[in-house]
Order: sequence, then C-alpha cells, then structure tokens
Amino acid sequence: MTEYRLLKEFRGLFENTKYEHRRSNLGDFVAMHLYEDLLAANRSDRYVLSVENMSRVLNVQNKRKGIEARRGDGTFGELIIGEEPLIDPGYKVARGPVATVEIGVEIKILAKQIDRVKSDLAHQVQNFKHRAGSSMPICLGIVGINYAAVTTSYEGERSYRTDGGKFKHPIQEAEQARLRLTTVAPLYDEFLILKYRASNESPYLFEWVNEKDTKLDYGAALMRISNEYQKRF
Repeated sequence: MTEYRLLKEFRGLFENTKYEHRRSNLGDFVAMHLYEDLLAANRSDRYVLSVENMSRVLNVQNKRKGIEARRGDGTFGELIIGEEPLIDPGYKVARGPVATVEIGVEIKILAKQIDRVKSDLAHQVQNFKHRAGSSMPICLGIVGINYAAVTTSYEGERSYRTDGGKFKHPIQEAEQARLRLTTVAPLYDEFLILKYRASNESPYLFEWVNEKDTKLDYGAALMRISNEYQKRF
C-alpha cells in the first residue's frame, strides 16, 4: 500500500520520541506534506504544472529558516510577484510568500480542550477564505484522536499520567470527542479523523487504530482534492 508522507510524519510525532503538545509548529510541519502527497498522486494536471513551474508555493512566514525549523501555515497559493521561490532538499513543492490561498490544511492533535479545538478549526476556515483569490480555497481539516488505554502528557518540565479518574484515559473520551467534531466538519471540503494509539511513554510506541482504513481515507481525500483543484483552478 502507498506510503503517504503526511501520515508518516504524523506517526513520527510519537514514535520513538516524546510528544509535547504545546509545540504549536508540529502540526504545521506535518501539514505541509499534504502538498507532496498531492504531487505524488498525480491526479491533477493543473496542480502538477503549478508546482513544477513554481507559480504556486507552500506559504511560509520566514524564508530564511531551514525546513524543520520553518513555520508554515498550511496554505498553498500564488507566489507573490518578484519573490524567489525556494526548494528544500527532499521536497518538490517550493516555498515562499503567497498572495492568495488555493488550498489550506489545518491539523489539530486533540489533548483535552475540545471546545477550543472546535473554535480554532472554525476560525481557520474563515482565515483560509479571507485570503482567497477569485475562487474559494479547498479546505482540509485533520484531527488526530488518541485511543490509547493510558498516556502521559508533557508540558515543559511538567508531566502527568492518566489514571482513569481525575485524568481520564484517552480511550474513555475518544469517541465522544469524535462525535463532537461532527459539528465543525461540514465547514471543510474534507475532514479527516486520524485514530491512533500512543502512550507517550518509553519506548514510545505508535500504532493506527486501523492502518488500512486510515490510508484508504487519506488516499480518497487526496483524489477528491485533486479533482477539485482541477475544476476550481
């Protein structure tokens, strides 16, 4: 089965490493791999051409930073006139400042604050559309939900382990969280829930709840996004 870069990088947030959910740039780093996956899917001639001629790029706020340090905002659009696109080793989609937004992806990894996550997701769609050009952007929302039996959370020097009482185990709240997200899902053209298990404890193991379904759902979303890009742009 196809190895998708976005799913691989999402997995890498937890596997063999300690995940700290307060690091806000992690979702942005994972999100930018959507555009590499869209290119590899090769389902939209217009998308492929726009990437190859670098008229469209991944938006970043600071062009001087390296690939892992940079903070993009998950958007892809027209390169500002007069700006020089940059290519990083191992990547085919150029980066630079954009004038419009044609595709936007927002990734959230659910910890506890479900209401805040829902609010952030709703706000982000409006932000994507506010910066659109003549056509509405294609918006993708991705939320990772942990289904582990137990997990440890880290915030700087502090940590706490779920106990099933005061600190609920992920599995106790996962399905309720998923259902509550259905109210914000219709705001997006595509909305994916990534179900996984990660205790966030040594040896830092990771597994998908259903790897086959996860890849199928993501692959189908890539095809639909490609088709929409072909029609809209």
